[in-house]
Amino acid sequence: MSERPTPERRASAEVTPDAPEAEPAPPEGGEGDAPEAPETSRSAGADAGIVDVDADDSVEVTDALQAAADALEVDLELLLAEREQYLDAYRRAQADFENYRKQAQKRQEDAVVRALGSFVEKLLPVLDACDAALAHGASEVEPVLAALYGALGKEGLERIDPKGAPFDPAEAEAVLHEPGEGGDQVVSEVLRAGYRWRGRVLRPAMVKVTD
Repeated sequence: MSERPTPERRASAEVTPDAPEAEPAPPEGGEGDAPEAPETSRSAGADAGIVDVDADDSVEVTDALQAAADALEVDLELLLAEREQYLDAYRRAQADFENYRKQAQKRQEDAVVRALGSFVEKLLPVLDACDAALAHGASEVEPVLAALYGALGKEGLERIDPKGAPFDPAEAEAVLHEPGEGGDQVVSEVLRAGYRWRGRVLRPAMVKVTD
């Protein structure tokens, strides 16, 4: 049979206050440990993507950039100078080639003119024979002579017939002389006609002049 509590025990149980709640345990490391200090501004700046640069580092970077800019400017000046040299050389070469082309073309044209002139010079005795025949009354040669003069005249043949004009030794050769009234020599008679070929005297005329 269980023991029934006495009145004194009941009173003691009623008067005794509740036991205090247990205090929370201190954090690991003991009660004396200080809370962790916040990260430095350098670490925070690094986490944010910003890196502090010292003054010396900034000066070095500026000097390096300036040196690179100076070197680039020098290289640019050298390139521009070389460009001007190449342009001058190209212009000189182009001018020399143009001069050579013109000279070669002129030499070729002169060679053609000389070759044609040599061919026409071989035809001059034929023209002289036609002139002589016509002077002796052979009128049937007149159409042939006119056709020859027409064809050769289109290519540059000119007849030199200075009768009555002042004597020009560059275009006529005086083989006979007769007395005159003084003054300049004048062609009194053409013994044989002369010819020019494209402005150049192919054969001077043979004339008689008055002294």
